[in-house]
Amino acid sequence: MEYKMEYLLHYVWQHRIYGRLPLRLTDGREVEVIDPGVHNLHASGPDFFNAKVKLEGIVWAGNVEVHEQASDWYRHHHETDRAYNNVVLHVVGCADTEVRTADGKQLPQLVLDVPAQLEANYRELQNEETYPPCYRVIPQIDALTVHSWMSRLAVERLEAKMRRVEDYLQRTGDDWERVCFVTLARNFGFGTNAQAFEHWAMTIRPSLVESLRESPRVLEAYFMGQAGLLGPERVAEEQRDEYYLRLCEDYEGLQRAHGLLPIDGALWKFGRLRPQNFPYVRLSQLAQLYAHRTVSLFALLEFTQLRDFHAYFATAASPYWRNHYAFGTESPRSEKKLRAASLNLLVINTAAPLLFAYGRKYLHEAFCERAFGLLEAIPPEHNYITRCWDRAGIAVAHAADSQALIQLRQQYCDRKDCLRCRFGAEYLRRR
Repeated sequence: MEYKMEYLLHYVWQHRIYGRLPLRLTDGREVEVIDPGVHNLHASGPDFFNAKVKLEGIVWAGNVEVHEQASDWYRHHHETDRAYNNVVLHVVGCADTEVRTADGKQLPQLVLDVPAQLEANYRELQNEETYPPCYRVIPQIDALTVHSWMSRLAVERLEAKMRRVEDYLQRTGDDWERVCFVTLARNFGFGTNAQAFEHWAMTIRPSLVESLRESPRVLEAYFMGQAGLLGPERVAEEQRDEYYLRLCEDYEGLQRAHGLLPIDGALWKFGRLRPQNFPYVRLSQLAQLYAHRTVSLFALLEFTQLRDFHAYFATAASPYWRNHYAFGTESPRSEKKLRAASLNLLVINTAAPLLFAYGRKYLHEAFCERAFGLLEAIPPEHNYITRCWDRAGIAVAHAADSQALIQLRQQYCDRKDCLRCRFGAEYLRRR
């Protein structure tokens, strides 16, 4: 058996896909499964809660534990864990020993017979090197199944981003406006520098930003300085031009007045980045955005059209950066403004999750629906993941679909978790 075979035993038990009936215990007694129980997806505790099985005319209600080998019971030290005292049945792939609970009870054991075709299909999925591994069955899956699973995956993706918002709320004492700033800042990292932007944003004081709005250069100095990008160790002597020196002077004044401590400038990544994604440019764009308006969650809650969000997030770097990507090094002139694709990503990763999280927290379903509607109004992302699924037969119509496929890749395919995937379930049924 393969190392994930226990997962297949879980699947067979949960969905009652028994290879042979009637089911019999290792001692020959017949057992009837009335209810397999609720699958425990958490790390601790028995695998299935509140199961019901009938043995010799008596209905036993309790928990069920599943192992590939019966001896795994002892390997996992369940015999000393009182949480397993309510187990009424031990389901195994191989009964290589008897088992007892912490209170001394010997458990009845059922060797689960996995249908041969199901096991063969599961092995194929686990060993397939082509992505997606279930490509053979995708063209045969009905449209309703595809649509419902894609919708569920899109919601899962939003829920994952919602949990990050919830973490920010906890760290900021339920300060929604600061959470809005941190969320937006993280997404100005556009993936590569997301963590650095998040760390930086947590050091930014909203009151200080508000007081500096009338002085865009000083606000930029605050942003650059807090990012640790103005120190002499970050900028070579020959690159310290007049603009750099003025920013340093502005930031030093802010440091003295407000006791500021910058983050480590080494956190920022420049390698393999296109110059328009350099932290200098992104920080300048963010400073210019806040110099013109304070991006507010409660303003975002008022918008209903994608164009409103685009207009609200639209920004460009300050004049110095129009012909620079780094201090002291001139480049061909460009506006260095956020393009439509970048604005769409800000809506996908900032506006939609904030609306969704706010709607869930305060039970305003309309905001959750608006978040999903925004994703459906945005053109789909085109990347390696969407191209692979397109070749398999899954076309993407909008960003909700592309987000669904990203969720599918990261949380199911990469983890070989085909048993929780509806496409994987279709593959397991193939003959």
